[in-house]
Amino acid sequence: MSDNTTHSDCLMCIQEESGQDSIAFRDDLWAGEIVSGMEVPGWFVLRTRRHAERITGLDDRELVTLGRRARDLTAAVTDVTGAPATYLMVFGENHKHFHALIAARGDDVPADRRSGKILQLVTERADPAAAAELVPAVREAYARHASVNPSSDGARSTLTDSR
Repeated sequence: MSDNTTHSDCLMCIQEESGQDSIAFRDDLWAGEIVSGMEVPGWFVLRTRRHAERITGLDDRELVTLGRRARDLTAAVTDVTGAPATYLMVFGENHKHFHALIAARGDDVPADRRSGKILQLVTERADPAAAAELVPAVREAYARHASVNPSSDGARSTLTDSR
C-alpha cells in the first residue's frame, strides 16, 4: 500500500515528528535522519516522506530522485566519519515503508561484524548522544554534496519542512 499520507503505526512515518537534532536533510520527497532504535554513530536512514511500501510503491519522482539522495547522503556520512566503507542497505521486511540504511563502517569494526553482519552493531554500539553529535556535520556535508550535484526534480530541501 502506498498513499500520500503518513501512518501512525509506521516507525518510518513517525519520524515525521522527530526533532531537528536527528535530521540531516528533508525535502518534499525524502528525509535523511537518525531513526529511533538505530542510533549507532554514523548510521542514517534515507526514507520517503510519504508512506510508500517497498521500492515497488515509489512513484516516478521518488524513483528518479532516489539515487541522487542516496549518493549525496552516503557521501556526506563518509566524509564526516572517514569510514573506509559505507553501506547502503534496503530490506523492507520489518518496516515495509521504503527506507534505506546508510551505515558507516569504521576500521574498528571486526571482520565478523562486516557486510550484512554490521546490523548486529545496532545493539552493541547504540549511542544516541554520539549519533546525534554527528548530525550537524552530516547536514553541512549533505548540503555541500547536494549543491555540487543540483537536483532538477524540483524537490525543495529544508530542515523545518513538516507535513
